[in-house]
Amino acid sequence: MAHVSDLIATDIAQYLKNHEHKSLLRFITCGSVDDGKSTLIGRLLFESKMLFEDQLAAVESDSKKFGTQGDSIDFALLVDGLAAEREQGITIDVAYRFFSTDKRKFIVADTPGHEQYTRNMVTGASTADVAILMVDARKGILTQTRRHSYLTHLIGIRHIVVAINKMDLVDYSEKVFDQIVEDYRDFAKQLGIEDVTFIPMSAFKGDNIIEPSINMPWYHGTTLMGYLETVEIDEERLKHKPFRMPVQWVNRPNLDFRGFSGQIGGGTIHPGDKIRVLPSGKESTVARIVTRGGDLESAQAGQSITLTLNDEIDISRGDLIVAAQEPAAVAKQFETTVIWMHEEPMLPGRTYLMKIGTKTVSASLTDIKYQVNVNTMEHIAAKKLELNGIGVCTISLDQTIAFDPYSENQDTGGFILIDRISNNTMGAGLVNFALRRSQNITMQHVDVNKEGRSQLKHQKPCILWLTGLSGAGKSTVANLVEKKLFTMGHHTYLLDGDNVRHGLNKDLGFTDGDRVENIRRIAEVAKLMVDAGLIVITAFISPFRSERRMAREMVEDGEFVEIFIDTPLSIAEQRDVKGLYKKARRGELKNFTGIDSPYEPPETAECQLDTTTSTPEESADMVIDYLRERGYI
Repeated sequence: MAHVSDLIATDIAQYLKNHEHKSLLRFITCGSVDDGKSTLIGRLLFESKMLFEDQLAAVESDSKKFGTQGDSIDFALLVDGLAAEREQGITIDVAYRFFSTDKRKFIVADTPGHEQYTRNMVTGASTADVAILMVDARKGILTQTRRHSYLTHLIGIRHIVVAINKMDLVDYSEKVFDQIVEDYRDFAKQLGIEDVTFIPMSAFKGDNIIEPSINMPWYHGTTLMGYLETVEIDEERLKHKPFRMPVQWVNRPNLDFRGFSGQIGGGTIHPGDKIRVLPSGKESTVARIVTRGGDLESAQAGQSITLTLNDEIDISRGDLIVAAQEPAAVAKQFETTVIWMHEEPMLPGRTYLMKIGTKTVSASLTDIKYQVNVNTMEHIAAKKLELNGIGVCTISLDQTIAFDPYSENQDTGGFILIDRISNNTMGAGLVNFALRRSQNITMQHVDVNKEGRSQLKHQKPCILWLTGLSGAGKSTVANLVEKKLFTMGHHTYLLDGDNVRHGLNKDLGFTDGDRVENIRRIAEVAKLMVDAGLIVITAFISPFRSERRMAREMVEDGEFVEIFIDTPLSIAEQRDVKGLYKKARRGELKNFTGIDSPYEPPETAECQLDTTTSTPEESADMVIDYLRERGYI
């Protein structure tokens, strides 16, 4: 079965040509710890003759130092490359390996079995066509077996092989095999998993890996390699889906050529086909399909191409080119399933960058409908998602995007969430469907606008956002600023943290999640007041940069003025007008900013006031001077 061929010696060009046109299958191995995932991959590499002599010599030597198989070769060491993996005999990171046979090429991802590395397993599964779920014949179906089954099904892997491994340690018992098959089928039925293949094997001994095992004459099914060489690849299925191509790049090498480049995410395209560009809805027909090797008569899912069109229409990176007769949907609010992949928890109301296809937009998770307990499939209430948490969430975007439900097309329905400051990937998600209200609710046109209201009031509306620790002097300075503006005849409104919590936000506490929602509501109210032409003054601790940035992005450039009341914690604690710091120090007040909850100072505030060197009156005058110098008043 190995990829070694007589053509290598007689006609290397023909061999390379044959190899180039083999189909490529991506698959993962997953399951509980020590079920034999790495051993299986090592066996496949060994049997496919993908190891050099020095690699074999090295693994034989390492087997004596780190191996768990006595005097025999420990094939797992071919994959477990990290020192920590070899010392513990487990997989931590996702390890990718390549091998091939006469029929097909393969990329396999060996994913970790420990629960704390679930995010690594999800990463490996995101591009796979097949999941090989390892089960130790001695232990049967375990919690992590159920967890990984749920995740592979959630991510959309349609073909699952339940590899019942270590049959040699249960005397190749047919009864043991049948019991595990029955147990797993009952569980798979709950999840809706339909395509499951059961193979009894021994990765260490090689039973049913390449050749049928003489030790299990009662089994008449396929070997593992026989299955991998014949199973349908998702790319073949996607060729029959509606045409989808996210625009990666607008190709303008000269004045005479304008094309749109990207990788086809579904379907087939021909010159002359009618297309639609989303979300704009503009239509045209394909003039040429351009590649580095020349023009094509057709292109299909998986190919990277450049399309030229017969009409000059506006298309940008992030747009989606689709078949005009079978367009994708467009919306800006969705129900999604989110897999959280960062130590910092996901909080409803916080904004992130959402990357879907080649499009990046601002996204806010407005609600967690429920979290899934992947061990029991139970739906439980949740106010936040912790690392490895999986929840069904409502997401709202700042603009309309084109999409397909993830179940129909993973390229146009899968997304990642990115932290706006660190650029870290925070979570991965699947679009389930658009919320009807996002399509039915539109902005109503009004004749009296913000510009008209501003001219009437002879001022430029804005938000003066005062932030700082409790006791810094925010409310005192904000009150003085409003009095001075009022005396000058300007139209203002002051939103103070304590006052707002007596009404609009009286249902919120002081957890991180409640603080995020508190600022979100205030930002929405302030935005409406700016639209009314007012100068809005807010005095809130607003401890998190991400929420202050969210408030800034709700209004136009120049309408948000961040004012940092820069007072050290020691000075603020000395003032302690309300006695809050003393309560926090005694443990009577939880989640108090500066004590047991963080404060993230602004990095580039428009105005910074030091109340340790300036009086409140002088600080207020500095704000007035700032507004006057920049034309707000």
